[in-house]
Amino acid sequence: MSAVRVLSEIDPATTAGVRALAEAAERADGREPFSEQFLLNLRGGPREGVTHLVARADGTVAGYAQLDGTSAELAVHPDHRRRGLGAALLAELTGRAAKIDVWAHGDLPAAAALAQSHDLERARVLWQMRRTPGAGPLPALTVPAGVTIRPFVVGEDESEFLRVNNAAFDWHPEQGGWAVDQVREREAEDWFDPEGFLLAVDADGTLLGYHWTKVHPPTATEPSLGEVYVLGVDPAAHGRGLGRVLTLAGLHHLAGRGLDTVLLYVEADNAPAVRVYEKLGFAVHTSDVMYSS
Repeated sequence: MSAVRVLSEIDPATTAGVRALAEAAERADGREPFSEQFLLNLRGGPREGVTHLVARADGTVAGYAQLDGTSAELAVHPDHRRRGLGAALLAELTGRAAKIDVWAHGDLPAAAALAQSHDLERARVLWQMRRTPGAGPLPALTVPAGVTIRPFVVGEDESEFLRVNNAAFDWHPEQGGWAVDQVREREAEDWFDPEGFLLAVDADGTLLGYHWTKVHPPTATEPSLGEVYVLGVDPAAHGRGLGRVLTLAGLHHLAGRGLDTVLLYVEADNAPAVRVYEKLGFAVHTSDVMYSS
């Protein structure tokens, strides 16, 4: 079994090895093993609160884990599984934090068994829901009187987006409390398209809500997919049906890009949001599970 190296930053060659591991794990498991933020943390040198754990075997990255604050994710290359690497990575993670939350993408039995062996409890479930062509044509989009839907303008709309986002998600451990750096980082990504970042504004220009869409390029296991990346409504504008309106606006935008399958992530216990999505033809596709100490 390879020893686990603990690093504050990783070099480009190791980063490439982690990405190759992630691609192999996705082909084997049908799910990407790491979330967007954890992949972003691979870039640009050391980041405050981020620790990298790397296990090598046969000259390659055989296992990788990342600790970002108290949140962690890990994966083992399919060619190196059942050799104790997952247990070694998880033991190192749990030994570095009194409280830890480990995400398992896909709710796979092996991940559940590994979590149980380290006394981690199932704490959160995040559903990936999808709308496929089988759901039928999209409902027509009707925008309420006095509301305009327009694209995001880089360099002008960041502060209003942050105001609404942080009010809408003040309860959310990942989406709430954003700062402009998190927006800028995503604006620099290849997938960012301001035309697909839709804002609902009232007559005086005040932001009421937004639907930030994303387009995923094809992978080894998936065609190109659209995503309801983030959708939020200012709590002061609740009761006006803007959640459904913004969802539809984004879906029509993605359909115009030729994307007939769209995914989104939603907390499994967020019943109001789940009802909105189900009525628009979304169904549960798979689950991510957080295991906590």
